[in-house]
Amino acid sequence: MTAERPRADQERRYEHPIPSREEILAEMERAGTPLRRDPLARRFDIRGEPRTRALENRLKAMVRDGQLYRNRAGEYCLVHRLDLVTGTVIAHRDGYGFLKPDDGTDDLYLSAREMRVLWDGDRVAAHALEGERGREARVVRILERKKKEIVGRFDRDRGIDYVIEDADTRTEVLIARGASNGAKPGDMVRVEIIDYPSAHAHATGRVTKVIGRLDDPGIETELAILEHGIPAEWPEAVLAAARRLPEHVPPRAKQGREDLRSLPLVTIDGADAKDFDDAVFCEPEGEGWRLIVAIADVSHYVEPDTALDREARARGTSVYFPDRVVPMLPEELSNGLCSLNPRVDRLCMVCDMHVGRRGDVKRSRFYEGVMRSAARLTYTGAMRLLENPRPRGKDAELKTPLEHLHAVYRALAGARKRRGAIDFDLAQTKIELDERGKVASVRVVERLTTHKIIEECMIAANVQAAKKLRAARIPSLYRVHEGPDADRLEELLLFLRTFGFKLRSPSKVAPGELAKILDGVAGKPEAELIQSVVLRSLKQARYQPANVGHFGLALDAYAHFTSPIRRYPDLLVHRGLKWLIRHGSARRFPYTLTDMEHLGEHTSRTERRADEAVWDVEERLKCIYLKERIGEEFEVVVASVTQFGLFVRLSELQIDGLIHVSMLPGDYYHRDATGTVLTGERTGRTYRLADHLRVRLTAVSVEDRKIDFVPIDEEHEGRSGNGRARSAGRGRRSRGR
Repeated sequence: MTAERPRADQERRYEHPIPSREEILAEMERAGTPLRRDPLARRFDIRGEPRTRALENRLKAMVRDGQLYRNRAGEYCLVHRLDLVTGTVIAHRDGYGFLKPDDGTDDLYLSAREMRVLWDGDRVAAHALEGERGREARVVRILERKKKEIVGRFDRDRGIDYVIEDADTRTEVLIARGASNGAKPGDMVRVEIIDYPSAHAHATGRVTKVIGRLDDPGIETELAILEHGIPAEWPEAVLAAARRLPEHVPPRAKQGREDLRSLPLVTIDGADAKDFDDAVFCEPEGEGWRLIVAIADVSHYVEPDTALDREARARGTSVYFPDRVVPMLPEELSNGLCSLNPRVDRLCMVCDMHVGRRGDVKRSRFYEGVMRSAARLTYTGAMRLLENPRPRGKDAELKTPLEHLHAVYRALAGARKRRGAIDFDLAQTKIELDERGKVASVRVVERLTTHKIIEECMIAANVQAAKKLRAARIPSLYRVHEGPDADRLEELLLFLRTFGFKLRSPSKVAPGELAKILDGVAGKPEAELIQSVVLRSLKQARYQPANVGHFGLALDAYAHFTSPIRRYPDLLVHRGLKWLIRHGSARRFPYTLTDMEHLGEHTSRTERRADEAVWDVEERLKCIYLKERIGEEFEVVVASVTQFGLFVRLSELQIDGLIHVSMLPGDYYHRDATGTVLTGERTGRTYRLADHLRVRLTAVSVEDRKIDFVPIDEEHEGRSGNGRARSAGRGRRSRGR
C-alpha cells in the first residue's frame, strides 16, 4: 500500500509493531536532543534484529523525506530544530537551479557553484541565506540522489567517452575506461551511475544498454520510457499471477451480484482503444432518468499486496504513447477479464443513479454486478447512430438508449453550467504513424457530442463515489484541484485586463467567473490563448485523502472511480466502496489515512511522470514532422511576449516556436510594462498577445525541440536563419521555472 508495509501487515508480523512516523517525531520532541538508532529503539522497547532493522529503515525513509536529519555523528535530529530547509532540487539547463522546500514556502535560488555537485531531483538539506538574488540555499547535505541512471547520446572527444543526458538539464557523465559496452558515437544509451559529481571530479558511469540511433523507428518512445523511469517490463511473478487467471468469469464469482445482463449497456471509446473499462445505460424513470455507469471490477482480481497489486501500484497509471501503450495491468486483465468486451460476461462495480430533469442526482447506490456489454461503439459510430433518423444494421436497436443518454447529458451539462464549472475545450492532437513507425500526419481531434456524453456520465459517477466515501469517513483518495494562488492570480488578473476582463476580487476568484469569461470568448481568435493561460494559472490536480474539492469542476467532492484498469487511485476507490457495500462502515478498513497520504503522493508523481513522458515523445515527433516542412507557411497566434521575441502557437499541431526579435523588421523592439506588447522604437510597430501572423518555418532542432519562424511580410534577405528559437512546448506546460 505504501513503500512501508501497511499497518495491518505490521501487526501480523510483530507482536508490537514499530512506531509510526508521528510517534517517532513526538518521542524526539520529548527527548529534546538528537538520538542514535539504538537509544531511540530502547525508548520504544524495540528488541531483536528484525524489528531494529525495520526501525532503521523507517528512520532512513524519514531522512529521505525531510522529516529527520542524520548528522555526521550518526544522530537523528529534528529538522526544524536545526534551522535547515529540506527539499528537492530543480535544475536549469543554464547551470543554476532552485530548491523547492518540502514545507511549501517559496523556492530558494541555487547558484551554479552549488549546482556543480547537484542534479535535478536530488533531495538536500540546506541553510537559507539572503544573497544577491534574494533568498539563496547553501547545501549542507545531500539526502538522496534521485538519478541512479541517465539516458543520453554517447560521444567521444580526444579519447574520452561521455554521455549527455537527453533532457532539459543536460547532465553529463564520463564513461569509465572499458565501460562503453560497444557504444559508438551518436548512439543513444542508458548509463548506470558509478560516482556522482563532487567539488573536484566529474560524474562517472558505465553503459548498460545501447538503445539505438536517433533515426530508428520507435526510438522516441524507448528514450522516454527509460528517461522517465517508467516500468515497462513485467516481473516474472506478475506474469505468473496473470497466467493463473481464468479465461472467463467463473460461475462462482457471479453469485451474490446483481444481474445486469438483460440491460443493453454499451461501451463508447476511441476507434483505437484496446481496453474498455466503463459501460453506460440510460432509460426514463419518473421525473428524470435512471443512469447506470458500470465499471470493470478490477479489485476482484487484483487483491491488496499481491504481485499484481504491487506492480500496479509501482506503475500508478497506464501510459499512452502514439505508437504503444505501457499498461498498468498485464494484458490478461487490461484486454481480457477486466475489459468490458461485447457479448461476454464481466464482473462490474455499478453506480446506479436517478437524475432529475435539471441534472441533479436525486439518489444513487453502488453495488457489485455482472453485465454483458451489448456493443462496443466508437465515438464516431455512436454519433452516426444518434444523427441517423432510421439507422439499420446490428446496432440500430441501440439508437433509443443512446437518445436517452443524450437527453441525460443535456441535463447534466446544464447543471454543470449553472454551478459555474470551467469547460476547457482545448484542442487535442493525434499523431498517426505509418507502417515504418514514421510520422504520417498530425491532426486535431474533433470533440463530438458523444465524447461529452461519456464525460458527463463519468463525472456524475465520480461525484457520487466521492460523496459516498466522504459520508462514511473511509480513508480514500480524492481528486483535488485548487484555484490559483496569490502570485498566479495576480498574473492572471494582469493578463485578463489586456483583453478588457476584470474579476470581482483581486484576492479570490470563483470558477464561475472564469467560466463566464471563457464562454464569452468562445469562437473568437483569442479563445485558445485565454483558455491556455487560465488553465496554467490553476494548481495542478492531484490525489490526496484530504478533500478540498475540485475548483475546475466547481465541486466540493470529487474522486476517480471510472478507470481502475489504467489508474491506481480508481482501484483504491473501488476497494473503499466495496468495503462499505460488504461491511457497512469504515471500521477495520485495512488502509489508514497515512497509507493514503503516501499513496496520493506516489500516484500523483506517477501521473506527472506519465504526462511528461508522453509530452516529450509527442513534441519530438511533431518536430520530426515539421522538419520535413521547412520553408512552408503557417498561420500562428502570439502566445507570449518576451524581451527576445514572440512565442507563437501553431494551433494545427498544438506546439509553440519562437520568432526571434532579430527576425522582426529593422528596429529596436521593447516589451511594455504589461508584458503583452513588443513595440518598435522608430516605427512604433507593435506585436501583441493573440495577434495572428503569417510565418515561414525556417529551422527545426529535433534534439533540442526548438522551432524557428520568421514573419513572411517582414522577411529580409540574409536574416532568415540567424535567430535560434526554443520551443515553448516544454517550458509552457507548467514545467519550466
